[in-house]
Amino acid sequence: MSKKFIVAWVITFVAWMFGSFVVHGLLLGADYARLSNLYRGEVDSQSYLPVMLLAHVLMAGALVAIYARGIEAKPWLGQGLRYGVTVALLTVVPGYMIYYAVQPLPGSLVIKQIVFDGCLLVLLGLLVAFLHRPRSSS
Repeated sequence: MSKKFIVAWVITFVAWMFGSFVVHGLLLGADYARLSNLYRGEVDSQSYLPVMLLAHVLMAGALVAIYARGIEAKPWLGQGLRYGVTVALLTVVPGYMIYYAVQPLPGSLVIKQIVFDGCLLVLLGLLVAFLHRPRSSS
């Protein structure tokens, strides 16, 4: 693993944790509170923080690794957008659709989850592409 890969992994992990806090803690917090019977309570969920951190470490590493293997000699912005959308369509959209099919979640919440987490994945795709952009020789 190169230094560039490790740095991109760490930055992506931090950005993903922050983005997930914004999406699920701030933007969707009130929605989740209304459905408290379907989710762990705040105190109980704190004991699972190591699992959450490990999941984000794994996701960030995979996101960076996949991009690093498939990077093309094209502008980073377009690659990042395409990558973020593709990953969102592979993970976020079907994931929340499956949760909706097996959990009694309101459709409005699922739509918000898809939109907010989808936007987060696009931003993360852009971040990863930015971190892997070619350095100018000047």
